[in-house]
Amino acid sequence: MAALSEKMETLFEKLQKVFSFQDYLQLWLRIWVAKIFYDSGRTKAGEGYLEINDFQGTLFEEEYGISFVDPEFLAQITLYAETFLPLALFFGLATRLGALGLLGMTLFIQVFVYPTHFFEHSIWAVALLAVFSFGAGKISLDNLLKRKM
Repeated sequence: MAALSEKMETLFEKLQKVFSFQDYLQLWLRIWVAKIFYDSGRTKAGEGYLEINDFQGTLFEEEYGISFVDPEFLAQITLYAETFLPLALFFGLATRLGALGLLGMTLFIQVFVYPTHFFEHSIWAVALLAVFSFGAGKISLDNLLKRKM
């Protein structure tokens, strides 16, 4: 057990030399906000990974009261956005674009879907603005691709 503890300590010391606290914070922020949206997208999926479930169109039209856009189309677009944009954040690939897309979704949700949930949505918005402003950080595919170019 002592050997494992020493190996873990050595690993953490090496990681502290390679990445800063800010890098870990940016990674955590990306993963945290990505999980919120990805989990939401999975609730909209039906039998297939990108197939909406049977009641999403009805939910958008009747519960959310969104009638200015075809509810089935909106449900499908939402499923795509809540699947691929969080994955972009998670992997740190096209991170700023993913953050901007999810920020737009957050504003849409706040205005048209759940206007009474301002506190929750403002926390998401602040996290997404930080990701958009500071980028993915060193622990990301964006950084890896940038260094290769």
